[in-house]
Amino acid sequence: MNTVAKAPAAFDKQGEQTEEARVDAAMRSFVREFGVTAAVHMESCVRCGMCAEACHFHAASGEAKHTPIYKLELFRRAYFREASPFAPVIRALGLVKKPSIAELQQWQELIYDSCSMCGRCTMVCPMGIDIAELVKEARHGMFKAGLIPERLALMDRTARQWGSPATPAEDLPDILAEVSEEHGVSIPCDLEQADILVTAAPAELGDHTKALADAAKILNRIGVKWTMHQGGFDASNIGFNNGDLELQERLTRALIDTAMKIGAHTILLPECGHAYGAARWEAAKWYGHALPVRIIHMTEFLDELITGQKIRLKPIGQTATFHDPCQIVRRGGLEAAARRVLAALGFELIELQDHGIAGYCCGGGGGVVSNVRAAPLRHKVFEIKKNQVEATGAKRFVTSCGQCRITMEMGAKHAHWDRKTESLLELVADNLAD
Repeated sequence: MNTVAKAPAAFDKQGEQTEEARVDAAMRSFVREFGVTAAVHMESCVRCGMCAEACHFHAASGEAKHTPIYKLELFRRAYFREASPFAPVIRALGLVKKPSIAELQQWQELIYDSCSMCGRCTMVCPMGIDIAELVKEARHGMFKAGLIPERLALMDRTARQWGSPATPAEDLPDILAEVSEEHGVSIPCDLEQADILVTAAPAELGDHTKALADAAKILNRIGVKWTMHQGGFDASNIGFNNGDLELQERLTRALIDTAMKIGAHTILLPECGHAYGAARWEAAKWYGHALPVRIIHMTEFLDELITGQKIRLKPIGQTATFHDPCQIVRRGGLEAAARRVLAALGFELIELQDHGIAGYCCGGGGGVVSNVRAAPLRHKVFEIKKNQVEATGAKRFVTSCGQCRITMEMGAKHAHWDRKTESLLELVADNLAD
């Protein structure tokens, strides 16, 4: 008997909730998000279409469903039905329908596979709607409904158990010892007192250990007392991307509370964009007051060392172009800092057609790079970046986000493109002057 294989589902689900319970869980979460700011944003959209032109996913696919504001349609409906000034009338007259489970399942693809929360749409919106932030808030409801991509859910479960999606905390000393031996650099672990708590992204504990070793090389060069620590070491914060607020808070507190425990005045974040968003800009909401420690990105740290003449660099003397990571530059404001470091390296910078706060996303942020199902669309997005890099004619291609680097390495492999994506941190470490 001939059988026809069924196509794989276009969505994943977790847990044993009924379909009705999933919808109700999502709606309850959506309603909790509707403060004054979200309400103003929901009321303000004039359907001008400018966000569509800004979105790399829409630019790559040309499909109307990838228009950023369309990705908020169910969130908008939930607002008008449950929280708007006329919500009781709207419900009574049935003017706005409650989202169905089928619509939530379709929505999973829109806000997890085809949105990296890069904020380029936010930047161009004439009404000032922070679309990226609203997508992040919408993900909170999808997590509560148990409707997130399974690969991200797996990383979420692992991080809940281990404190990192990459490795258990108890394995950290052994990993650091191996990295130390491989690269010939001292990496202190679990010091009882230090001035700087250094954190990592998962890849730096696996395939990209050179970045971790190079951070150690620079820190040891300047003679500061620093450490990594089992209590809080992974800054990537998978909860931030997934919409798992409980996990996001737990991972954030692990870093800050560990820093306070050892008397550190600074938490140094790795070359990771979403680590910067989660720890630098969102950490304060878990504490309700100004943070007791300073949290800085590796780019800021390198810039301060160079401008303060704590390190000197040997000039490379070639042309280079630079990919601006969205969470670090557009959402985080470190456009000038990265360029000062590039200048100190002696690069002649040739800017991409879209650069700085207007730069296109790598296409893998917000967990998209970890979502295997999103790979075909992500590869289309990569072509935009690839073409812009080639148009510069620059000899070197540099970025300051490890996740962007991984995304572009994957894109280059798929496209059979031989251009290497280089780390700003690693370039600085490799060119330290005596």
